[in-house]
Formats: sequence, C-alpha cells, structure tokens
Amino acid sequence: MQKKTPAGAITLEKIIKNYGTLEVLSGISMTIKPQHIIVILGPSACGKTTLLSILAGLIQPDSGTVAGIPETGVSFLFQEPRLLDWLTVTENLLFILQDKLPLETLEQTIENHLKSMDLFAYRNYYPRRLSGGQRQRVALARALIYPSPVLLMDEPFKSLDLGLKFELMQEFLRLWSEHPRTVICVTHDIKEALSIADEIYIFSNKPTVVKGRYRLTQPRESRNYYDLDLLKMEQNLINQLLNT
Repeated sequence: MQKKTPAGAITLEKIIKNYGTLEVLSGISMTIKPQHIIVILGPSACGKTTLLSILAGLIQPDSGTVAGIPETGVSFLFQEPRLLDWLTVTENLLFILQDKLPLETLEQTIENHLKSMDLFAYRNYYPRRLSGGQRQRVALARALIYPSPVLLMDEPFKSLDLGLKFELMQEFLRLWSEHPRTVICVTHDIKEALSIADEIYIFSNKPTVVKGRYRLTQPRESRNYYDLDLLKMEQNLINQLLNT
C-alpha cells in the first residue's frame, strides 16, 4: 500500500539537476512534514545549496517534481547576511514586509523581533556599523519576520564563534517554538543538526543521492551532547558521511 503524504507536506520526487556534463542531483526524493525542522548533511559541493535554490524557485530542476511549496513563497536565510547596506536595521526588515502585514501591526512586529534578537538598541544603525554576529542576527530576524510557512537556511551559523552560534541557535528554536514553520536547513555541523532537527538527511557525493535518513524523537529541550542515544546517532552520522 502506498504511503499517504501528510497534509501540508512538501514532496520532492526524483529531482535531477545537472550543470552541463556535471551531474549534481541524481533523483532526490524527500517528504518534509509541515512544521518540522529538516537538516541536510553532506560533503561540500554535493548540491545541498542547489536543492535549496530549487525549493526557493530560484532555479529549476532538469526533471522531477516539487509539490507543496506555498503560494506565499519561502523565506531564505543565506550563509552570509546579505543585508542592504544603504538601509538601517529597521528599514531592512521593513523592506521585505511591504504589503505583507497590516500597517497597524507592522511597527510593533518589527520592534518585537529586534528585541528578541537583542538588536533594538541598534535599530537605526546601518549594517556596516554592526559586528558580524549582529549582522547575522539581523538576517535571522529578517528571515523569521517574513510571513511564510517555509524557511530555508543555508549554513546560517557557519561563520560564528561557538558561543554566539549556540546563543543564536537557542534563540532560533525559541522563536520557532512560538511560531512553528517548516524549516529545511543545510549544515556541515553534526552537533548543530542533532540540536535542532526533527529529521536528518544524509546526502552522498556527486552525483548526489539520499544515503540515509534519521528521525529524532527526543524533545529538543532535553537533548545534550552526552546523551548515549545521541552519541550513537552522531557516530552513525559520521560513519555515513565518511562513506559517502
């Protein structure tokens, strides 16, 4: 009997993407449940960012289908902040919210997000006056404030020091728990994946296929790096990545 796809799920069926003679994605199939956090691990340049770009509609697959992407589009958090340098922090958030929220709630919504990211004191600063960590906070606030039920994250914590990385991950999870949405996140950090994911997909080297899928059932708030089950899963993930 064929498995029933959950209502509101995003499905990818046999996605193939090549660049000239270079085979990148070779029949990727996934079912992403609504309001779940999915993390994709895999070797460098295996096509993880390409897949996110396909989900965002920035590029098209050569064959295969993507279904379930909402008409409102997706929110995309890139590796680098990609802020508009000629706009203030507040104006960067306003820019993406044009015609997205009622005027009477717009100002308060922006204020709440800036306060949650400890950025309210910097609301009138231009990006060039902020530290790297602060710019990434603004980018995260911008991605989370956009009213889309799907968030794509491409190694969003990659360039941050360990303390700030952990702090931003916890802030992201707090905001996500208040307003859950479907999240597809690409990372190279196994511990990061184990901290935030509902499911982890392992991608192979090019031509890329799905090598494995792991489901995490332990509540996020009770996960720690010394838990025996998580340590076993971490070792399994390492072994799979070493043999991709």
